[in-house]
Amino acid sequence: MAQTEEPPWQAVVTGQIEAFRSGDGAAALEFAGAGFRARYSDPALFYADILRSGYRPIVESRSHSFGEATQVSDTAVLQVVRFVGPDLGLYEALYQLADEPDAGWRVQGVMLRRDAGVGI
Repeated sequence: MAQTEEPPWQAVVTGQIEAFRSGDGAAALEFAGAGFRARYSDPALFYADILRSGYRPIVESRSHSFGEATQVSDTAVLQVVRFVGPDLGLYEALYQLADEPDAGWRVQGVMLRRDAGVGI
């Protein structure tokens, strides 16, 4: 069976998640959209705001996997990402990504919700 190539925006999502997991606010901010990069001159503040805003299940996640992706246009995608959180809870996030000129795919926003069940 032929292996399908990973869409380019998934590497961006994974890169940001791995940066969050390692506590690297500067790297995580690089994967964020231009609006976030303009708003946060201090990557530590970006990282702290992400934690304060309820995204700890992503920042401290044990694992993630990709669900359905919807290409809204040539430059916009909605990507479902599933997480096993630090509490072994299951979470689902909807990532909004855009292909920005001179930057490539970047995270524009994330909506997170808790799912029923426990991850293993």
